[in-house]
Amino acid sequence: MAKENVGNEAFYELLQCLQEVDFVLVELNLYLDTHPDDMQALQQYNQLVQQRWQLAQEYENNYGPLMHFGHSYSRHPWQWNDTPWPWQI
Repeated sequence: MAKENVGNEAFYELLQCLQEVDFVLVELNLYLDTHPDDMQALQQYNQLVQQRWQLAQEYENNYGPLMHFGHSYSRHPWQWNDTPWPWQI
């Protein structure tokens, strides 16, 4: 993430959307651990997984990688040394 994105309102909105979807995915994951036969919850989980993938792809295309160790592509130049990182916001 480039330092010039820190004041960008669209950056913060997209990051907040990602955080909201991640929160719901964690909660649904915990719920499904104890209710594995709830098809409605499983369907909602899978829809949110797809939505999260799309949001993450949009974020990475605009602002750089979200995850390391081969889970996200990085453009040239190497972007992991750009701060602040998403978890520091």
